[in-house]
Amino acid sequence: MMCKIQNLCKHRLRIAPQIPGYIRQEFLQETVRKNNFSVWIICAIIIAAELFNIARVVLWSKSGLGTRNNQIYFFMYCILLLLAALWLVLRHPLQRVPVRAQWAVQYVMTSLILLWHLGLNLYDLYRDPTAGTTVLTTALMGLALLIQFPPRYSAALFTVIYLLFRGAMAPLLDTGDQLNLTITFVVALAVSLAYAHHTAVMLQQQKQVVEVNAKLQELVQRDPLTGLLNKTTVECWADQALHSMEHTGRSSGLTLFLVDLDEFKGVNDRYGHPCGDHVLVETAEAMRRVFLDAAGLGRIGGDEFAVLYDRPMTEEQATALGQGLVERLGNIQWQNQPLHVRCSVGVCICTRPRYAYQQLYTETDRMLYRAKESGRGRCCVRQLEHTENNPFEEAGV
Repeated sequence: MMCKIQNLCKHRLRIAPQIPGYIRQEFLQETVRKNNFSVWIICAIIIAAELFNIARVVLWSKSGLGTRNNQIYFFMYCILLLLAALWLVLRHPLQRVPVRAQWAVQYVMTSLILLWHLGLNLYDLYRDPTAGTTVLTTALMGLALLIQFPPRYSAALFTVIYLLFRGAMAPLLDTGDQLNLTITFVVALAVSLAYAHHTAVMLQQQKQVVEVNAKLQELVQRDPLTGLLNKTTVECWADQALHSMEHTGRSSGLTLFLVDLDEFKGVNDRYGHPCGDHVLVETAEAMRRVFLDAAGLGRIGGDEFAVLYDRPMTEEQATALGQGLVERLGNIQWQNQPLHVRCSVGVCICTRPRYAYQQLYTETDRMLYRAKESGRGRCCVRQLEHTENNPFEEAGV
């Protein structure tokens, strides 16, 4: 029985589960956060306890530091006291270093504290074989319950301490005490691994919730057929851009394109709605290729699209982009047959944006219909400039 328990403890390092890579950084951050408070509490308790123990040896013991035994205990108490004090001194400066460095210091600190308890318990046993292993078992369970480590580091620490126990303390204990302490090691390691597993599961669930919410948010903002922004999102983005330019001065204007497919109903009537959906999807892809650096691309109606640039452009640049889209749509095919798809494009360049989106949309829509009235497959551009009396006083096209 005891041999099986010992083998289980020795092989824990190899079989300890790994934290999934996609939450490893979050796990480390959570570990540092939890341990920072736990180690602070432990060190505060250590300082109080060791100051009491030092006073007990120096002031209340009849022999004081006159015996070798009291000198050893005094030295041991001072070591642990200095470790705890060092942590409290370094605790706040450590918060400014990378999280991995903070975790490393925590791991070293708790390992030294556990080794100290092993050493103290070993000395107790050499002095008195009936002293028991309360010091070490208390430290093991306290570490397992209060301190969190990645599983493999927990397994490594407990395995090293167990092997030191087997080499140094076991010869001083009878078989029953050895068995009990071995079981304590296994239980402490199991608790530590379960603690880490619980945190990993919690972080995985949190990440899944965030991902689901992000997908739902994207679905709310996107047109399901084309993947472009929907009408509501386009309006929101444009309003935010106008507000930002008016109140923060981050940009000197914006440019809005409206695109409408010419005679799209005829495509549906002649080839059917699957072909119409294909044209809409291909139009969205053509827009992505033409308007590469646009702030937003959206489908705002059945066959109507919008393109938003968070900067003004020249009429020549806007015209070139509009004509580029017209030409690219002409290449759309259905079942290897050209569809001769065309579109009309209206553009407004707003250089002093003090308008609501709906006003800007109305002016751009006028340019779109002017393009249609001019023979379709065209791009009409207008420059909007603010005047105090009439903010939409028409400028030349």
